[in-house]
This record gives sequence, structure tokens and C-alpha cells, in this order.
Amino acid sequence: MERMNVNPTRMMLTSLKGKLKTATRGHKLMKDKRDQLMKEFLDLARENGRLRKEVEEKLQGVYDSFRLASAVMSREVMNESLMYPKQGVELSVRTKNIMSVDVPEFDFKTTAKDPSDIYAYGMAGTSGELDKAISDMSEIFPLLLELAAKEKETQLLAAELEKTRRRVNALEYVMIPRLEVTIKYIQMKLDENERGNQTRLMKVKDMMLEEAIEKKIAEDEAAIREYNKVS
Repeated sequence: MERMNVNPTRMMLTSLKGKLKTATRGHKLMKDKRDQLMKEFLDLARENGRLRKEVEEKLQGVYDSFRLASAVMSREVMNESLMYPKQGVELSVRTKNIMSVDVPEFDFKTTAKDPSDIYAYGMAGTSGELDKAISDMSEIFPLLLELAAKEKETQLLAAELEKTRRRVNALEYVMIPRLEVTIKYIQMKLDENERGNQTRLMKVKDMMLEEAIEKKIAEDEAAIREYNKVS
């Protein structure tokens, strides 16, 4: 791993150690978030699959009813019966937070006072299969909204999971190793400088000691000569 291009000083060493501590703590938190997101995503995927299967089965029943209705009714009567819907809905959207991800929740209310008032045609000229298709479609509508919310929630969680995974990998395989290598390099340089300083101090000490010995010898010799002169 390539080290960072920094000056090998004690101040830089202290700063990088602080960054390494923060990165290590952040890595643990991000891993915990990734694991929790994965659990939420898998649970949601299973629920989404179950709900989709249920909606598809119910929609198949609606399509079958429409096909039967079209078989016993003329196209003109079918189109006229469905031309002006009697019931409408007002859709509202709110959000909830899951692991720092805002996901949508859909809700609706009917525009008519009576939610069961869904038939925009008279019963005389239409078939029971058309009534059943309209009724089943009305019952499926809340499930369709729930499925749409689950699909979007799954998409958002998948995107957040991928982003968190990339961050975990960046910390684990790039940032933390670079910090560790750089810290080791600075520590080695500081230790090397410390050994160099100690060596220089020892040499200076030896030189001072040698000078002191030479000075003492010179003083002793001078004292001996002086003594000899007096004698």
C-alpha cells in the first residue's frame, strides 16, 4: 500500500493517529449499518415477492373477468360502461426513515362519500363478470399502492446498501491501510532521528571527555615542570 506524502513529524504522527482512530470507529459503524441494511433489504425483498405474487394472482382474476365480460357484451356497451368512472381517488405520499433512508408510503381516499360506490353504469345492460372485474380491481388498488411503495423502498435500500458497501471497502482496503503504512513510516523516521541524535550526543560527550583528559594531562605536566624548576 502506497503511503501518504507527508512530513515525518511528531505533530503529523499525532494527527494521523487521530485520523486512524476515527476511521477505525467509522469503519465499524459503517459495517454495522451495512449488515443492518442487508437484513432490512432481504426482509423487504421477501415481503415484496410475496406481495407481488398476490397482486399478480388477483390481477389475473380481474383479466379473466374482463375477458368473460367482453365475450358476453358488445364492444360498444363495454366501452360506454367504462367511459366515465364514477369513483376517483386522491393520493397522498409521506415518508418514513429506515437506516437514514427516506422511503415513501402511499395513502389514498375516495372522492365519493361512499367508497363502495364504484359502478358507473346501470346493472340492466351489463354482465355480472364486468361487475366482478370492477369490484376486484377496487379491492386490488390498495395492494397496488403498497406494492409500489415496497418496490421503491427496495430500490432505495439497494442503492444505500451499495453506497455503504463502497464506503466500507474504501475504509477497509484503502484509507485505513494507507494511514497505518504512513504512521509506521513516520514512527520509523522519528526513531531513526532519535538514534541519530543519541549517537551525535555520545560523540560530543566523548569529544568533551577527551578534551578534558588532554587538558588534565597538560595541567599535570605543567605542574611537574614547575615543580622541577623550583627544586
